Amino acid sequence: MAQKIVTIYTDDLTGEETTEAATHQIVIDGVAYEIDLAPESYDKFLEAVAPFTKAGRRVRAGRGKAAAPARSTGSNDTAAIRAWAKENGRHVNDRGRVPAELREAYEKATK
Repeated sequence: MAQKIVTIYTDDLTGEETTEAATHQIVIDGVAYEIDLAPESYDKFLEAVAPFTKAGRRVRAGRGKAAAPARSTGSNDTAAIRAWAKENGRHVNDRGRVPAELREAYEKATK
């Protein structure tokens, strides 16, 4: 007997099927949440929380504390950098590696 397993990725915000959905973790008051979002929905999320993350302090993980994922390292930073670049009129590709000079400009502007 043969089996066929089909994985369908869905944006939790819009309910739309997409191959680009990624899982993101959000921590609020020590409670962690996971949400699967397409890049467009993640950009909306970053835009919505930007006033709070800009006013807040970055916390590193350790000793039982959770890091603030909206500004964490890895693919989440890539999405944040892309959103920042677009808002500031800088050219950035929707996929692939973000250039080092763009990462540096983002870090300077958001610290």
